[in-house]
Amino acid sequence: MKGKNNWACFLMILSGIVIGGFIGSLFPDTFLNYGQTFGMDSPFVLNLGILVFTFGLNVKITMASIIGIVIAIIIYRFL
Repeated sequence: MKGKNNWACFLMILSGIVIGGFIGSLFPDTFLNYGQTFGMDSPFVLNLGILVFTFGLNVKITMASIIGIVIAIIIYRFL
């Protein structure tokens, strides 16, 4: 893997997650959309008087996104 860019690997994995999630949403009643959601149930709010910041993160990992990650890694290895 000498000479390969880590940012390219990260972008390939990220695109695999996005495309896999999109494919999973196209087939909502199949095993592809089965997954787990984790994160914050309610956002954290920081009120500074003038500014109000709201922090929250919610991630849904599905079978389709995992398959997308695997395909992205395989494609990256052949680049």
